[in-house]
Amino acid sequence: QVQLVESGGGLVQPGGSLRLSCAASGFTFSLYAMSWYRQTPEKGRELVASITGSGGSTNVADSMKGRFTIFRDNAKNTVYLQMNNLKPEDTAVYYCNAAVWGRNYWGQGTQVTVSS
Repeated sequence: QVQLVESGGGLVQPGGSLRLSCAASGFTFSLYAMSWYRQTPEKGRELVASITGSGGSTNVADSMKGRFTIFRDNAKNTVYLQMNNLKPEDTAVYYCNAAVWGRNYWGQGTQVTVSS
């Protein structure tokens, strides 16, 4: 079955960096686009970034462009989210997403807290 396991969250000071990882299994990873979302009680769930199966095309939400980068390693069945210059408003639970066989799959989420 499809499994997505996120890691890499934590507490970081404003201006700091984190790299999130999402290890995928149960499907042919390189054939599917992957996405990162984040969720807060105030804003709900919002799309952060997406990447095509080959990794040749990416999209990052406007508020995060220039700070966040999504990339993938198809040999490791892993997608990453590099987050730089983090701000307190980036505090959220971050989720990995894959739409496989017409169904949305989610990881368990990883907490990112940006605070001094």
